[in-house]
Amino acid sequence: MFADPWFLLAACIAVILIGLAKGGFSGLGALATPVLALATGPVQAAAILLPLLIASDVVSVWSFRRDWNRRIVAIMLPGALLGIALGWLIAARLPVAAIMAALGLISVGFGVWRLWVERGGRMPAPTRASPLTGAAFGVATGFTSQIAHAGGPPFQIWVTPQRLPHTEYVGTNAILFAIINWAKVPAYIALGEFGAANLTASAALAPLAIASTLAGVWLVRRVHGARFYTIVYLLMIGLGIKLLIDAV
Repeated sequence: MFADPWFLLAACIAVILIGLAKGGFSGLGALATPVLALATGPVQAAAILLPLLIASDVVSVWSFRRDWNRRIVAIMLPGALLGIALGWLIAARLPVAAIMAALGLISVGFGVWRLWVERGGRMPAPTRASPLTGAAFGVATGFTSQIAHAGGPPFQIWVTPQRLPHTEYVGTNAILFAIINWAKVPAYIALGEFGAANLTASAALAPLAIASTLAGVWLVRRVHGARFYTIVYLLMIGLGIKLLIDAV
């Protein structure tokens, strides 16, 4: 695979996106699979990236191990595990393009709405969303993560209005998705996608993933809280547009 310069370029871009996402700029992560899928099939791209997500999770979880919201993880995790199982069972029967289009529309709409709410730098009051809603978004997070490592938007839609301190937001994201990514491993083994070629590619790209995660951690600790959420919403809009383009 590495003899193909197009694969090498796409892989490096995808891995840098993963690293920055795991470092704190979570909207970037869902772009990684579509980018690498330009040079490989989408299933192979997701299989190559999963070990890299797990490697980056180690850095992210360690960096933010004291900054995470236990209530949010406890509410979302059971639903996320159910969503992973549903994705494994029925994703092959669903048009992935339709799922990505719906996710793209939701991401763009939510991102635009939140930027409108915060126009002029006004900080909206935090909201404490209901556990039932959080569990539902947990299912959506696990389902879309299983299909295309694209669980970020459902997580962001439920969590960002709660206005956590930005390091707590990143830490909560890190803990939840670290568990989700490990939970996805059996499905990829069952699909036969963890062959020698894919795992070799993952191992070769791991140092870049770890370095990019450290860079993301460094950057996110230096961004003001209000500006951080503006960046998150802009990334959501960009991600939504990319998902819509891929779905066409």
